[in-house]
Amino acid sequence: MENEKEAHPSHRKDHHTDAFATKFVDKTASWQHKATKHVPKDEKPPPAGGADDTPIPDAPPGYTVKITFNRAESLPIADINSFSSDPYVWAQLNVDLPPRHKQDPHMRFRTPTIRKSTDPVWNCDWIIANVPSTGFKLKARIYDEDPNDHDDRLGNVHVHVDSLHDNWPGITEQAYKIKKRMGSKRAYFMRGCAAMFSHGLEMSGKLVVSVELLGKTEVGGNGGRVWTLGPCAWSRHLSPMIGRIAGTKEQGEGKDGAKTESYNFQANQFQLAGPVPPPLYHRYVEFKPFIAGMFTAKSLRGYILNRALRHQHSRVYNYDRYTLYGSFPSPCKEMSLQFLKLAHYDRGGRIFTYVITLDGLFRFTETGKEFGIDLLSKHSMHSDVNIYIAFSGEFFVRRLKMPHREPFDSGQETHPATEIDGGPPSSDPPSDPACYALYIDNDSGTYRPSAKLLPLLKEFMQKNFPGLKVVTLDCCADAEKMGRLKGEQRERKKAEGKGMVYMQDEGSSLSSSDEEELDARMREYGEEDAAGGGPKKEKTRMKVKREIKESKMFGGMRGSREREDTQAVEGRSEGADGEIGHSSGELRQKDGVLRPKDDGVTGVNEKVEGK
Repeated sequence: MENEKEAHPSHRKDHHTDAFATKFVDKTASWQHKATKHVPKDEKPPPAGGADDTPIPDAPPGYTVKITFNRAESLPIADINSFSSDPYVWAQLNVDLPPRHKQDPHMRFRTPTIRKSTDPVWNCDWIIANVPSTGFKLKARIYDEDPNDHDDRLGNVHVHVDSLHDNWPGITEQAYKIKKRMGSKRAYFMRGCAAMFSHGLEMSGKLVVSVELLGKTEVGGNGGRVWTLGPCAWSRHLSPMIGRIAGTKEQGEGKDGAKTESYNFQANQFQLAGPVPPPLYHRYVEFKPFIAGMFTAKSLRGYILNRALRHQHSRVYNYDRYTLYGSFPSPCKEMSLQFLKLAHYDRGGRIFTYVITLDGLFRFTETGKEFGIDLLSKHSMHSDVNIYIAFSGEFFVRRLKMPHREPFDSGQETHPATEIDGGPPSSDPPSDPACYALYIDNDSGTYRPSAKLLPLLKEFMQKNFPGLKVVTLDCCADAEKMGRLKGEQRERKKAEGKGMVYMQDEGSSLSSSDEEELDARMREYGEEDAAGGGPKKEKTRMKVKREIKESKMFGGMRGSREREDTQAVEGRSEGADGEIGHSSGELRQKDGVLRPKDDGVTGVNEKVEGK
């Protein structure tokens, strides 16, 4: 009994001084907090984040592997209206290499979308370097693209390779059964209904995949990470609805010579050939208390902000039937020209916000005061709220008067700072990358990239865009120069018009009810104009016709996505590449661009300025 008392002492009675002790502890914490506020700024430690010098874990060099998504067979029907699907493959590669931090994003890849097909053919390659000899696990998800709603998952396929060696035979067009457990119940219900009336129809689909070993990866050092080697795929995403919200529009000229204007917002993605230099490794900066919660989604407020930014990212980089795809096997002159086309060469004094992910995915959109709404210019949105990225900032493109000289050489002039013949705005842009300079900086408050790493960024960009001159600017040390250059860009933008080009098609026909409205509106202009003839009547008629089209486009209580599709059909891209962004039907490659067959959309202007 005595031992039990020693082991379990009785609870001490409360003392009247206990309350004072608790208050004293709380008061001490309050004093400490107030004292921290009065510490001089020079003595305060910088917020956590920015450049991270964590080394890549040591590992022997691995192998270069090419994964090909050949085709799929007997996919379920996800679109009731077309009685078909719009499938694409989303893939993730997992290897047994430890990351620098557990928050590092996975290796991911997306194929183009094939329209209205349950037996799509992609033949899309993904080349990954430095895959370890311990093999890999490939997780492939097949989705049905649905811009009006969330994409329906049609099933999963897992490809496991236990080991790699010099004599590994590879995988040649092997069909893997698609697991339906995580697939859309509605899609497989439609598949089951169709199978009831067709004896030859299978319920389970298949994904055909090939894997080829290309040999040892020449890393020249540590093999502790994998990266995408190719192809250098790009995509252009158009959103007239966001353009209308942001108020970005530009005047054009219709077929009859009348002035037109329409709205558009353009987002771009470009896969750069790896590897990204290892020192280009940055973490978000905790300059506000809520920032950590926003990236980790731990607190309620952080979770809401995280979800909002991810939703914003998915809308800005949204894939639909007007998305334009393309790819290049490796960096080349044509790849540099394609980047210049996406950046609209030196037209309009545009400035872009950019992010480069750890795997070398280059995302950018135009920035400016009009893009401040809904976080459209935030690097956290462009990175899809990734904790770690390679680099971020802003850039713009200028045309050089003397291509054989450097941008800051004596006597060198650049457009749009000064007027230079042989290019915009008076004529077509030159098709030589040497005529242009890319001015890129580290102006990002979200990640605050280190200025010491700008030379590495310059080398990486020059490697991926051959012929293009690259100028780096430090947002702190070169603040005055950077402010002057960007100020000149904004002045040119005011002079030439803001926003991306999106041409209104004046040649599309009106319905019979619209013709009746046209006649009625013509009579409102007076009997003299309506009954008279000649060019005056025709000019008035075209004016009324445009008013009817615009009222149809933006009037009524349509859903936001329906409005976006209507604008995309009636408004066509006048970008420098001269192609409408489609991804429907069968894809065919020409000049590094995946071009679709006609999907039945009429009234498309494919001849534009600069072609």
